[in-house]
Amino acid sequence: MRQIVLDTETTGLEPGEGHNIIEIGCVEMLNRRQTGRTYHQYIKPDREVDAEAVQVHGITNDFLEDKPRFNEVMEEFIEFVRGAELVIHNAAFDIGFLNAELQRNGYPERMENFCLVTDTLLLARKKHPGQKNNLDALCNRYGINNAHRELHGALLDSEILADVYLALTGGQTDLSLGGSGDGSDEDELAIRRVSGADELPLVQVPDEDQQAHAAFLQMLDKKSGGECLWLSADKPAD
Repeated sequence: MRQIVLDTETTGLEPGEGHNIIEIGCVEMLNRRQTGRTYHQYIKPDREVDAEAVQVHGITNDFLEDKPRFNEVMEEFIEFVRGAELVIHNAAFDIGFLNAELQRNGYPERMENFCLVTDTLLLARKKHPGQKNNLDALCNRYGINNAHRELHGALLDSEILADVYLALTGGQTDLSLGGSGDGSDEDELAIRRVSGADELPLVQVPDEDQQAHAAFLQMLDKKSGGECLWLSADKPAD
């Protein structure tokens, strides 16, 4: 599964008022692992950046003066994201701006026509109702280091959001037991099937290993809010 974690920075808050995207940052993931491929572009807007926006992301009009216009980078951006699932925090904001830019520049499709969209803000609100669910709050909740994030930046925020998304949706999966990890035949595991329990070896687990295992399950139970399935499976039925 190919996913693109995406963030944008803009001149203001409302695309309907003529505000523009001034930065796009994307991080690619395959099977929930970052590939190292990114897309990052600053964009010269059709209007000046609001002073309030500069205080958020630090991107000034002077800095953007020699950057390309959106129509100059549009095809390259679309090629990078097409067919992927977009992972975005508060997706309505970024998708709204991207669709406005596509429409202004004569592109016939909307983002939803060639990408799936997952909103991590909606996921976080469902998982943590009644709590703060902005990116900083989620970093604190999941122990993700964002100390280097003094200002918002599209690529930096995408890199942070990739870690947040993995934590929010159950951690980094794709358990690897050897092999290249590229899905080739060499990665297939040979599984020996047994016909009965009498063919399975009996292993005696030392007491210290059992105690360590029990302590680990207690830690899992605490971190999951009392939802550790292994503990509940060991409990006798009422």
